[in-house]
Amino acid sequence: MNFDWLKSGIAPLDNLISFLHKQSKTNDVLKKQVLMELRNNLNIFKNAFLNEVSQDTIIDLLSNEAVQEAIKNNFSFKKLKAGTIEPYHVFEDRNKKYIGWTAEKLVDKIDEKIVELKTLKKMNSNSVAGVKNNTQAMISNLYYRMKLLADFIRSEFT
Repeated sequence: MNFDWLKSGIAPLDNLISFLHKQSKTNDVLKKQVLMELRNNLNIFKNAFLNEVSQDTIIDLLSNEAVQEAIKNNFSFKKLKAGTIEPYHVFEDRNKKYIGWTAEKLVDKIDEKIVELKTLKKMNSNSVAGVKNNTQAMISNLYYRMKLLADFIRSEFT
């Protein structure tokens, strides 16, 4: 997979992953699971870039189980970060459209995209190779949404 869109973001990504690791040390089990899942998913992107992993492998490894569990248990995603995304939270122009969104709305979109990618893969003989959808753009957009969520959460602590 071509990861040109990720080249400039590896160093900041390491910092975000480290931050999420520290923040996941909380007594709130659901918050901990969601933060760990976000951290793990960002790590998947980092390692996929470093090792030139296929889209199918990335999709297989991405997880949304903690988010689904949090939703089932009526978790308030405001616990991740209250308020809305402001212009100073956005570091990539492509994420400007999310200004005004809450953590809950962004997590919902992240979850939706993971489900969509996994469904696409299942619908096409367990591979996204050859599908008509632009899966590279979908995966890239998913990464930038996750990064924005992590940047938004981190903004309270920097």
